[in-house]
Amino acid sequence: MIPENNRIKELKERWRRWYDARKDWDTQAREDIDFYLGNHFTSNEADALAERNQSNTPMDRLYSAIEQFKAIMTSKPPKFSAVPREDSDNKLASVWKTILEYVWDLSDGDEVFKQVVHDYAVTGLGYFYAYVDREADYGRGEVKFTYVDPFRVVVDPNSRNKWFDDSAGMMLSTVLTKVQLLNLYPQLSQVNEETGEMLIDELETLDYTDGDYPDSSQEYNNKSFTPDVTKDYDYGVSSQEKYRLLENFEKVKVPFYRVIDRRSGEEAILDEAALERYLKDPDIAKAFEEKLVDLVQVMQTRIQISCCVGQVMLYENVLDTDTYPIIPVPNIWTNTPYPMSDVRKNKDFQRFLNKTMSLITSHAQASSGLKLLVPQGSVQDIEELERDWANPNATIEYDASFGEPHFPSPQPLSGSVLQLPQMIEHYIDLNMGIFEMQQGNAEVAPRTSSATMMLEDFGQRRSKSKLRDIEASLKRLGRVIYSLSKSHYNYQKTFRIVQPNNDIDEYTVNKRLLDDKSKELLQIENDITNNRFDIRVIGNSTMPSNKWGEWNIYMEAYKAGLIDRVEALKKTDIFDKQGVLQRTDVINQLQQQLEGAKKQIKKLSGDLQTAQRESVHDKKRVALAKFEGRLKESELETKKSSELAVGKLTNAVKLESEKSRLRGQAQERQQKLQNKGE
Repeated sequence: MIPENNRIKELKERWRRWYDARKDWDTQAREDIDFYLGNHFTSNEADALAERNQSNTPMDRLYSAIEQFKAIMTSKPPKFSAVPREDSDNKLASVWKTILEYVWDLSDGDEVFKQVVHDYAVTGLGYFYAYVDREADYGRGEVKFTYVDPFRVVVDPNSRNKWFDDSAGMMLSTVLTKVQLLNLYPQLSQVNEETGEMLIDELETLDYTDGDYPDSSQEYNNKSFTPDVTKDYDYGVSSQEKYRLLENFEKVKVPFYRVIDRRSGEEAILDEAALERYLKDPDIAKAFEEKLVDLVQVMQTRIQISCCVGQVMLYENVLDTDTYPIIPVPNIWTNTPYPMSDVRKNKDFQRFLNKTMSLITSHAQASSGLKLLVPQGSVQDIEELERDWANPNATIEYDASFGEPHFPSPQPLSGSVLQLPQMIEHYIDLNMGIFEMQQGNAEVAPRTSSATMMLEDFGQRRSKSKLRDIEASLKRLGRVIYSLSKSHYNYQKTFRIVQPNNDIDEYTVNKRLLDDKSKELLQIENDITNNRFDIRVIGNSTMPSNKWGEWNIYMEAYKAGLIDRVEALKKTDIFDKQGVLQRTDVINQLQQQLEGAKKQIKKLSGDLQTAQRESVHDKKRVALAKFEGRLKESELETKKSSELAVGKLTNAVKLESEKSRLRGQAQERQQKLQNKGE
């Protein structure tokens, strides 16, 4: 056998002490899981119901309430933000936001988040676990996170901090088979030169019943499979081939060094390895000799992880974070490391509901079944009476001297009893912070969207209060991811995230820019290894929203000119928002061009009409000139004709005057002759 050193003994003893201190919580949490799965009755309770010919199927309200709660809390992935603690490039804030989204996507964060919230609601305690997957990205490694079963984690029972910051440590237990252990740690297949056996065959194994899950006292009426039921189903694996892998996390003090350059005033924080590389630079070494650079040692808190299995210490290293990478999500805080769950808070109400429904069912069975009271001695054969009673044409004889058979009238069940199930369900929903309108009940919804949103806001206050605790754990998860990423991603790497609108956010970090000629390093673009940011979670970002109500409000704001169309479009479910905006811009440009063309056409039409009018005027002027010319010609001709006519008339007048004078003279002569003749 491999000898066991004191460090491994210490870790095993710590695990046993802390595990034993948590056993009562384990039992309660196991029962909580049973209630969630619909296993509400113990074996004795199930037998008692069977004796009364009653079903042991519960009136399960807890399951639907828990599922609705999970749907509300995990409706959307959380939105992280990075706020610089010092004057930093704002671009790095976007870089860190993209890195956090990248890690979330890489880790299947949506599914992990749902599982953690599930454990939070059912057992009272959920866990995130942030780590570096050394095998990912072809050996370059990736920062990831997952969820951890709460039964696998133990903490110092003396801890009083809600997130176990004051705990002496945290321990993670994993029960593995021989095959699983060798797949994870192939070095255990090496042969011990002294014994000639593989290392794994010399490791301490678990007892057959020594697992991570407490046994349940409930009756599995719905045939559900639970860890404590299935842990021993693999009959082909010997009990001597199960091993416990222990990972211990505890806080230690690690030296760091503040390097201050008196010449430039620049300051850097270096660990021991970085300081060693720093001092190898001849210029730096000379500056130290000339006391141009000051060196100050400071002790910082970091998390040390120690991993062992059996008598073998697999590894020990220090993580570059001061926060435990196992992040608890505690539910109803009890000022101990053992919080209560929503299921535990409502189990008594569920039991009350089950008993009430059993009472109602029992009364219905008793009332629906016909009962006949027969005076003793009035019927010779009771069995014959029972057979004939179902025959509508039967003739039944009885001795009237003993009295006649009759039906007893069942007592009606009180109306208040019939209202009890609805009242109990209401109390369960009230404890869960879930109300009828949140479950889609249209009967309780107001008629207007604004009133609906107002009522939803009031109804979600309980849920938002719980969400604050969950967001606090998400914030701590973001901080650990930030710390691990700063330490691990110290090389050039491109982070790429495809947004829901098909836009791609892409940033290359630690990009070395070199001089084209000398190939000397000029600067490092997007250096994420030397900055300080606060990681935050945007409040209520994971909860559902009333899209129709918000859309109406945004449309009113858009119509009032308070927001632009881009902000209004954000509140829609349109997938390709950017494409819609681009196409809308093109359409607007085309419409503007069309309107301009219409105006140009209208102007040209006016110009044409004016030209036509002017052309008509020109034609009229030409015609008038021609007319005037013709008129003048006519006038001249008329004048000439008139003058000719006047001349002819004058001559005619003169001729006639001469003729008249001559006639007058002739008449005078004739008269004189006549007178002379007389």
